[in-house]
Amino acid sequence: VYNRSMLFAHELRARGVDAGERVIILYENSIEFFIAYYAVWHAGGIVVPLNVFLVQHEIEHIVQDSKPIALIVSPSLREKLDHLPPEVLATVITTIDMHTPVPRQVEKIPYSPKNPHDMVALLYTSGTTGFPKGVMLSSSNIITNVIQAISRFDAEYGDRILCALPLFHSFPQATCMWMAPLVGGSVIIVPKIERKMLFKGASKKPTFVIAVPALYGLMCLLRIPLTKVRYFISGGDALSDKIRGYFQLLYGRKLSNGYGLTETTPFIAVDNDDFTQPTNTIGRPLPGISCSIQDEQHNELPKGSIGILWVKGGNVMLGYYNAPEATAAIMHNGWLNTGDLAYIDVNDKLVLAGREKDLISNKGLKIYPQEIENVLLSHPAVIQAGVIGIKEGEEEFPVAFVAARDSSPDILIKELKTLCINKLAPYKIPRYFYVQKELPVTATGKINKKLLRDEIAVKS
Repeated sequence: VYNRSMLFAHELRARGVDAGERVIILYENSIEFFIAYYAVWHAGGIVVPLNVFLVQHEIEHIVQDSKPIALIVSPSLREKLDHLPPEVLATVITTIDMHTPVPRQVEKIPYSPKNPHDMVALLYTSGTTGFPKGVMLSSSNIITNVIQAISRFDAEYGDRILCALPLFHSFPQATCMWMAPLVGGSVIIVPKIERKMLFKGASKKPTFVIAVPALYGLMCLLRIPLTKVRYFISGGDALSDKIRGYFQLLYGRKLSNGYGLTETTPFIAVDNDDFTQPTNTIGRPLPGISCSIQDEQHNELPKGSIGILWVKGGNVMLGYYNAPEATAAIMHNGWLNTGDLAYIDVNDKLVLAGREKDLISNKGLKIYPQEIENVLLSHPAVIQAGVIGIKEGEEEFPVAFVAARDSSPDILIKELKTLCINKLAPYKIPRYFYVQKELPVTATGKINKKLLRDEIAVKS
């Protein structure tokens, strides 16, 4: 991989890639993604990995915003760029430019000293609340968070990381692209989340698995053999009682609940203590990361009080690219507003209560959708759940969307209402229930609540 990426770096240099130049990478999970990523760094450029599920106008926005000097694109995804201007298409590079066979020795590109606080990666967020924003990460951000993660995960030489999550996301980049080479580990690349490929990946005997809760649920359904794994890290979305319970019953192991943001490179906390705790417990912050729970007036709240989670540390991003106002809105004196509601428990562990923007407030009472979703998912027929708030006049109330298989919608709704009556306070019970075959999700498997709100707008 080193030789192939260094050889490709020479090709990139010949095409004008140099220090500070941005290069878009649009690739599925593959060895070519690694080669392209490291080649851009060897050439001195800034990597801009693109979400392979983006649609035309989103790609146009990122190209206009980042102004890349080149785009490295998988042949199977090349048609996604057909709508771009000719001058942009002229900079497209595909697999045929990655030389094979590779000589045993490749001339190294001389390195020039770089400021550790210069941007080296530009990661665009999912954009569920608008166009994607570019998160600027420095080499200092990356090295800091990798060392923080290694100290918590006990990652070691010879670890084999199962990578089924899309590599354009910060979670697998942190573990597979950055951490693995630093500790001398290897990566088992799963090109696509399909039964055959997951079993093939598991046959390589991974010792470390990273996945979103929905993927762990799929592993349970498929009975994927994972006997050599030391750590199972769950992140990217809220872990439900149902998935954790099934997983622990089937594998006899704990899912370590992790938490982070692209803006924090990404890890903030991981709960890998070997005993069962509430599923929304995400553990203590990683070494070197400070956390503060604050109210809307920026007053720090005592332990046990729910408020907005702010974090500070060397892993916090430089800011949003070309967006100083958006940066100023969430960063103050080195502190980052995560946008998540949380509290600190008696053991100094962080416990999540949901997204601040998803909070439902009805007549002065706060309703946390994550709590309702966890109750809905406890029903055996429910495979997905999303709760949003809807306003009618001065009142805001929860509305539930669920996806279920082999169940009559009318009967299921009746059962869910009974379940909520037994498990929730009256003001938390959803006013309406909608049953669908599946719910819209983001590229990383999160329920896309923006689209759920759009559905409600259409229904009304």
